[in-house]
Amino acid sequence: MTSMPAPADRLTLSPDRLLPADPGTRAIARRLYAAVRDQPIISPHGHVPAQWLADDAPFEDPASLLLSPDHYVFRLLHAQGIPLEQLGVGPGSTPDTDGARHAWRLFCGRWGAFRGTPSRFWMETVLADVFGVADRPSAESADAIYDRIADALGRPDFRPRALMNRFAIDVLATTDDPVDDLSYHAALQQDSGFSHRVVPTFRPDKYLEPARPDFPALMAALAQASAIDTGSYAGYVAALADRRRYFKDHGAVSSDHSHLDVVTLTLDDAEATRIYSDAIAGRVSPQDATALRRHMLVEMARMATEDGLVMTLHPGVHRGHHTETTRRFGPDTGSDIPVGVEFTRGLQPLLDEFGTAQGFHLILFTLDETVFSREIAPLAGFYPSVYAGAPWWFLDAPDAVRRFRAATTETAGFYRTSGFVDDTRAFLSIPARHDMSRRLDAGYLARLVAEHQLEEDEALETALDLVTTVPTTAFKL
Repeated sequence: MTSMPAPADRLTLSPDRLLPADPGTRAIARRLYAAVRDQPIISPHGHVPAQWLADDAPFEDPASLLLSPDHYVFRLLHAQGIPLEQLGVGPGSTPDTDGARHAWRLFCGRWGAFRGTPSRFWMETVLADVFGVADRPSAESADAIYDRIADALGRPDFRPRALMNRFAIDVLATTDDPVDDLSYHAALQQDSGFSHRVVPTFRPDKYLEPARPDFPALMAALAQASAIDTGSYAGYVAALADRRRYFKDHGAVSSDHSHLDVVTLTLDDAEATRIYSDAIAGRVSPQDATALRRHMLVEMARMATEDGLVMTLHPGVHRGHHTETTRRFGPDTGSDIPVGVEFTRGLQPLLDEFGTAQGFHLILFTLDETVFSREIAPLAGFYPSVYAGAPWWFLDAPDAVRRFRAATTETAGFYRTSGFVDDTRAFLSIPARHDMSRRLDAGYLARLVAEHQLEEDEALETALDLVTTVPTTAFKL
């Protein structure tokens, strides 16, 4: 008997969404997905502020929770002609109740703009599974949905810690400035009533970019945080090492690096000292600044072999592509655009020195799909230190995830990958994003079973490993 389609104004989630269309393969995928659906979440790379969990304060309103922290959502609305300030993004936004409701109406009224995007999948899952919303977002339903969410946010079971329990998030990594005192992480670690693991991540990007006009000020801040004089190159290196140790003492498992490229080189001490002196004096040349930054990436790898932090690289982003948006609203406000990137030659100096170093882990992420099969998978398929990072940011979409599996598995297998990373500040979308990944991996493994490349028991073991053993191993959790 054929089921009737749902009314056009209803929000319905198929239990088979993203699973294979072929009935036989779908049946296998259902069994694999059922085994991993409720497994706890390991989130080793993300941007949820630790303060949210430490303070456990109620979320303010639907727009500031679901719209303004999520650049996937507001950048596409901006492309539809909606000014960012009307969505609560950056200075000049409208954070009061009327402004939040207005932003929500703008979002719901342009729901059709999200058709076919992963943002729609995540938002539908959040609306239906977290808040029990049954109406499809639209101009007509916007106020009713807003009121339902706003009412829920006033209840204790929708506070950050209660939601972390509900979402079964075992591990949650944040992203933190090297001079942060990590007081919120310390508070969580000392709280006997909080059983989850929230770990900081050492993100030194701006401290490794000598061309920045604020580089001297950053060095002063680094000196104050480490109590080490950064007036010399040797002091600079020692201060970074000190802050890495501080982060590890507060639970960090990784350092995170994002520059325009991953070209690496090694300077002798005299040359590095000269360039650093020019940088803190504000007279470094662009060429020298780039050379020191590339040298410091090798230094970060050296330090990782000593302190054990996993090193993650995700290069290839032209940040702040629209100058006026960046000036008015700051970084990470939707105008970052991917560029092509090369790994094989660029990383050779680093990997020549540390690629086989005992205990060194290097996870390579990219926004350039062309390098998955050509460079990243072959590197991960040879170097014991290298792992292929899961698709993230612009690539964490269903078809891109499927292409990643096809591009990397034949060369590196499943166990030289990182496990899924949600890479988000949109806290409530974390389970939706991991659910998407689990469905897609179940579908990929089901195809291998249907084509007699794997037995189903092997596929089941692999599906479980992809959400447990694989991220735990790659990130040394």
